[in-house]
Amino acid sequence: MGTSPLRRLVRHARAHRGRVRLGLTFSVLNKVFDLAPPLLIGAAVGIVVDSERSFLDTRFGITDRSDQLYALAAITAAIWVLESLFEYLQKIVWRNLAQSVQHDLRLEAYRHVQGLEMAFFEDEDTGELMSVLNDDVNQLERFLDGGANSLVQLATTIVAVGGLFFWLSPEVAWVAYLPMPFIVWGSIAYQRRLQGRYRDVRERVGELNADLSGNLGGIATIKSYAREDAEAERISAQSDRYRASNARAITLSSAFSPLIRMLILAGFTATLLIGGHLALEGQLEASAFSVLVFMTQRLLWPLTALGETLDLYQRAMASTTRILDLAGHPSRIVDGPRSLDVAAVAGALEIRGVKFAYPGHSPLFDGLEIDFPARRTTAIVGATGSGKSSITKLLLRFYDPDAGRVTLDGVDLRQFELPALRRAIGLVSQDVFLFHGTIAENISYARPEASTEEVRAAAAAAELDGWIASLPLGYDTVVGERGQKLSGGQRQRVSIARAVLKDPPILILDEATSAVDNETEAAIQRSMERIAVDRTTIVIAHRLSTVRGADRILVLDGGQVVESGRHEELVDRGGVYAQLWAVQTGERSAAATH
Repeated sequence: MGTSPLRRLVRHARAHRGRVRLGLTFSVLNKVFDLAPPLLIGAAVGIVVDSERSFLDTRFGITDRSDQLYALAAITAAIWVLESLFEYLQKIVWRNLAQSVQHDLRLEAYRHVQGLEMAFFEDEDTGELMSVLNDDVNQLERFLDGGANSLVQLATTIVAVGGLFFWLSPEVAWVAYLPMPFIVWGSIAYQRRLQGRYRDVRERVGELNADLSGNLGGIATIKSYAREDAEAERISAQSDRYRASNARAITLSSAFSPLIRMLILAGFTATLLIGGHLALEGQLEASAFSVLVFMTQRLLWPLTALGETLDLYQRAMASTTRILDLAGHPSRIVDGPRSLDVAAVAGALEIRGVKFAYPGHSPLFDGLEIDFPARRTTAIVGATGSGKSSITKLLLRFYDPDAGRVTLDGVDLRQFELPALRRAIGLVSQDVFLFHGTIAENISYARPEASTEEVRAAAAAAELDGWIASLPLGYDTVVGERGQKLSGGQRQRVSIARAVLKDPPILILDEATSAVDNETEAAIQRSMERIAVDRTTIVIAHRLSTVRGADRILVLDGGQVVESGRHEELVDRGGVYAQLWAVQTGERSAAATH
């Protein structure tokens, strides 16, 4: 059986042990002073009704009963002030602790997720991850904010009142505590039944968030196919499943408090009757009887709120399980032991005997062999699905080969620290991602410490400077989420400028001109030729016009290099490359190549 969520949470909160102790102390003191008024009421009854000697007489020498009442009023005021002070302090400590634990867990989970291999993100839904990092973390915060204090104060009440009861009247104490075993047993039973239901609730809300995230990301497609009503119906169905799951949990949790009230009624009534008879028979003083009646209410009544606290607890534990499972998800791509001086990288890459398959798919490469000479431009071309972009993923260690090795300057990539390896490689992909920010911020993402002059120089190298100068806000123009306010070519050139600013010894251009017009392609081509000078450049392309000037072109087919050479050599050879070239120049139809 696995470790309980609470124990896992406690282990992760070790850094906050001092604040937890402080919160516990303030909660206990708050409850102790909160329990004091019934004792003072009992003392007042003793002074007024029984004319008995009070602790004010025996301990402090206040003999006059009127003076005793004044003293009692002063003590009451002091206790109320202290109770209010410690309530304030416990709320400050617990709420800030909740925020800190929430922050630490979210950051820990997010940092871990960032370090996971690309295969994880390709298998998981972004909306589901967002649900864990946001909704589940917030659910835990809600419990720590109020539920933890409630449990501490309940435990304090049981211990403090129990001690007082057995001191005043053991005969009544056991009656008042008689419902407690049934309440504890009922609480445990409810916990077990609620646990599964709240786990289901968290799963349903994760699925709902995933669908909402996907639909908002694909809103253009939804609109273009006029599928708004259909998608609204699908979201409605998913939301109904979430609502039904919540309803099942609510039905069970809502029954808790009414059942507890019946047990409380039995305990309170028994205390009233038995204690009252003892008082009538002179075996119990009236002041002690009044304390017992008030304390029975103080003891048992908070248990009615146990259902809400238990509800918060079970929701929090379901969320804790999801958060810590995510934070503990093992990564198959891990740092190597060797550091890497980017300035000393020559840039020679080799793929040796690589076998590779995506999980659940047939092998893509079986013994792949490729050399990428340092400071030379190597192009890779081939039909869709031949494995061109998969080579990029292997070079960046988004994936590791199943067999064989990929090396940089003769050293297996798995030996290098991942951040250093990736700092040595610049990637310009066909799928350009821009952050919601300004043009300058997106360019300088490669090097946040870069000066304004360096950013402008990078933009000029990507032939962006003229266009940026025409904008009212220039480099301060906001590009929108994912760069949606820019055209495909503009986004692509911002990506190139970002790579220029990074100035890596190795540059990978993965289908960098696949989604732009001929004029933009020509501009991007000029930019790429400039930035490829004196660095290892790998150009992956579908458009053969972008690779004509490469030092060497590799033709990939069926996961293997079937041809290699310069453009003119390959055209003259009349093989696969020549056929692709003929199709793209219009000299031969695509059908004729099959």
